[in-house]
Amino acid sequence: MLTARPVPADLPARPARPAGALVESPLQLLCTIEAHAAGYGGAPTRVHVRDDVPALDVALEAVRGFGLPDGLETDLAGRRAALSAHEPVWLVGDAFSGLFQATALLRRGLERVVLADDGLATLDLARRLAAREPLVRMRAETGGPRRQLGAAAARRLRRLAAEGRVTLFTSLPLDPAVRAQLVAQGFGVVRNDFAWLAGVPVGDAPAEPTVVIGSALAADGLVDPDAYVAWVGGLAADGPLRYLPHRRQVPDLLDRVGALPGVTLDSAQAPVELRLRGMTAPQRVVSLPSTAAVLLTSILSPRGVAVTPQPVEDGWWTSRATPGLRAHLSGVLRLAADAAALHRPGGTPHPGATPPLIDQNNPEDHG
Repeated sequence: MLTARPVPADLPARPARPAGALVESPLQLLCTIEAHAAGYGGAPTRVHVRDDVPALDVALEAVRGFGLPDGLETDLAGRRAALSAHEPVWLVGDAFSGLFQATALLRRGLERVVLADDGLATLDLARRLAAREPLVRMRAETGGPRRQLGAAAARRLRRLAAEGRVTLFTSLPLDPAVRAQLVAQGFGVVRNDFAWLAGVPVGDAPAEPTVVIGSALAADGLVDPDAYVAWVGGLAADGPLRYLPHRRQVPDLLDRVGALPGVTLDSAQAPVELRLRGMTAPQRVVSLPSTAAVLLTSILSPRGVAVTPQPVEDGWWTSRATPGLRAHLSGVLRLAADAAALHRPGGTPHPGATPPLIDQNNPEDHG
């Protein structure tokens, strides 16, 4: 078993206390494990994995197979069981959750909060905290009571931050101005470099020179399915590829992709960050804009593997794709470039980079 690193310097001196975590997506699961392994968890950290989210049970089985860090416990218990717990330290991916805000963040006895990555929503969370705005999802329909809850949650986080008790643990490139505002308010901002993942056995990786990460854009009716299939077929024309389906990809579309010459469908359902970490140069990963492209850049760039998110052509969009969504996905390309720059010698993100805002009507990332 791997042993957690020493408690980081930004943590206040305190005896080891139990920590709780509610996990609602494979990415939250992975980043919660990373936060605990980096010393931001508790003794122990109890990770409550929702039992009603597709693919989460498979993701939990996959990470258990690697051997969890010492002091980390997991259960497939559901939301109610998680939020009935009363740990003094809380690790959370979705800080916009009204259930989390009402039952965990605003209760008495909470001593420390660690904010872990939840896809690109993390960037909107950071921006709202820096700007002292209520913690409500962008463009979600929010009445007065919901905004009041979000405002109270934001105030509680800022009070804890002023005492040095909130850490943002993220692998995403933050806007420098947002980072500076958070630090000025007392938030600890720590980069998740996936150190735990780097230390576990690599395992098998796809043998094909190209891996394509499936997107839900077609399944969600945002891009034309014919254009999407043609895009995958064009990539396969350059050589054999492995296709990793998105968990929401519809069967008909998947059948069409699987019938393309040179395409092998991947049957594994583990998070792509686990499935692909054994890739080596000169292999490459191709995707449409997605959170996975940004995170895989952090994981695979040090191994010499190119991660290339490609833009969505204007003619692919359907009428359901709003201008805001199109702009958001275009901004993901810049974020991936910033993540790649961090792994070049002396590399830093573009000084003018501004993280895109997010349409939070759909809480799941479209990539």
